[in-house]
Amino acid sequence: MLKLRFAFTLLLVATSSIIAQQTQTRQELDTVLIKSTRIDVPFKENARTIQIITADIIKKSAATNVAELLQQVAGVDIRRRGTAGSQADLYIRGGGFDQTLLLIDGIKMDDAQTGHHTLNAALPIEVIERIEIVKGPAARIFGQNAFTGAINIVTKKKLNSTVSANIEAGSFGQLNGSVTFGKETENTTIIAHIGTLTSDGYRTNSDYENYNYFFKGTFNKQKQPINVIATFFDRKFGAQNFYTPPSFGLNEYEETQNSLLGISTTFQSEKFKITPRLYWRRGQDIFLLQRDNPSFYRNLHITNKVGAEANASYTSSLGVTGFGLDISRVSISSNNLGDRNRTMVNLFLEHRFKTGNFDITPGVAVTYFSDFKFHAFPGLDIGYKVSDNLRAYGNIGYTYRIPTYTDLYYNDSSTTGNPNLKPEEALAQELGLKYNTNNFYATVSVFNRDANNLIDFIRPNTTATKFEATNIAEVNTKGFEFDANYTFKIKDYNQSLAVGYTFLEDNIKDQDRDLSRYRLNTLKHHFTTRLRTQLFKNVSQNIIYKHAERTDGQSYNVWDASIIFNFNKFDFTVTANNIFNAKFIETGFVPMPESNVLFGLRYSF
Repeated sequence: MLKLRFAFTLLLVATSSIIAQQTQTRQELDTVLIKSTRIDVPFKENARTIQIITADIIKKSAATNVAELLQQVAGVDIRRRGTAGSQADLYIRGGGFDQTLLLIDGIKMDDAQTGHHTLNAALPIEVIERIEIVKGPAARIFGQNAFTGAINIVTKKKLNSTVSANIEAGSFGQLNGSVTFGKETENTTIIAHIGTLTSDGYRTNSDYENYNYFFKGTFNKQKQPINVIATFFDRKFGAQNFYTPPSFGLNEYEETQNSLLGISTTFQSEKFKITPRLYWRRGQDIFLLQRDNPSFYRNLHITNKVGAEANASYTSSLGVTGFGLDISRVSISSNNLGDRNRTMVNLFLEHRFKTGNFDITPGVAVTYFSDFKFHAFPGLDIGYKVSDNLRAYGNIGYTYRIPTYTDLYYNDSSTTGNPNLKPEEALAQELGLKYNTNNFYATVSVFNRDANNLIDFIRPNTTATKFEATNIAEVNTKGFEFDANYTFKIKDYNQSLAVGYTFLEDNIKDQDRDLSRYRLNTLKHHFTTRLRTQLFKNVSQNIIYKHAERTDGQSYNVWDASIIFNFNKFDFTVTANNIFNAKFIETGFVPMPESNVLFGLRYSF
């Protein structure tokens, strides 16, 4: 904690110094509309805690993939078992990896097998326009799985250059290459990306080989635009100690595939807008307990989700009404979990009233699951405009998650599922303030979540060898969050300083932590800073500091940095991670890499 207080004091001093030389710069987020797929609300007017990672931040960050980007956001807990080619679990505000929903252009990417594969669907950063991070329960907006939050990756509408090529090489035998292509005509816009990422690994059996394919097209622009998005991601990686301790001496290995196909269009008049969409998501997971002996133990899971949805909004003198219907069919074929399927129907309804300085948005999501029947998630958002720059907000709502097929049916020598599990549910509340000027943005919030029937894998006693999926009686989570971003100029060049801090406290009732496999080990203190500077025309720098302290007492400090040299159409980058060689584990038994460096060259023409 002493290091944290010292770092925080330094940043406050630095911020005070910077404010003294404040200049007016345009706040990039002013024009962003947060799309809840039905009612479009300007960023400044939203009554939730939402953070935006813009394309400019992505370009100038020290990150090479979405998992690394999200690690720079306080309150978002990324727990990796390796580097870019390996598994990374996504947590928001202390929720589990099954409790955060990922969306691609509004398409829900939930995986019925397990939330371990959530970030397998994340896109290459070259095609991302922005990332919208919704903190707190979002079931009323997106449906189940958005238990503690949701992340929507918004893709670019077009590219600034026709072709860009990128090659990177660095520590651990890393070799990355990609080509991104964009073409725009009077009636068509196309974006395509092909990339490969490979590494020898930073420790035994941590090598990986990734292939990324992305396509986005807008056709018939002059009449009725039709939007098509298609992705295919293929990952092969050594999974040393991902699921077993080092004492077992096993040589684990995994291969995953993730693909998406979506087709949509929008019909719009002065008061009415409707966006129908068809989509298909496929996932495949092969896991070997011994890499060189597949017959020893092998799991194969193939999941499919096919759906049709329509989201609409209607503007009247009473405000804006949003409504939508989403029907999908989920299936899994697995040698361990069996052949199973479920049908899901989601109905959404919300209305945004504005009266004076108040805006009020009540809403409800009603969901039918063929194996869990009907459930409803009502909620309410309230905002109050204190002044042109200051806004108060609050929200309350129920949230919900049905068990995954792994929770229900998985079985091996140390783990057994439970087909009698109940769905997880919670009531969550939040109060906050947002302050926004042309070059300074800050938000502060307090939140509380009372959850019932959370799912964990529990042993009956310390001598038992098998963990069984079990509903925990009650868990209360409360916390505090602060986030600020300040932009300023030095020598006519834009600079920025971002600071974030999250405090979380869990109160678990009727649970023995020593008997739990996935015991809540949240980031009790999470502090992040990002300083982007440019002092010369062709050179910019980025420095990132992260402090993490978990409820089990483990704490660590990590520094990352990057520098970008721009020469007309060329960008040369140097990215250094874990500069001071911190020793830490984010989850399980896998130590994170020591200090490493990556050199990159990008050419656009």
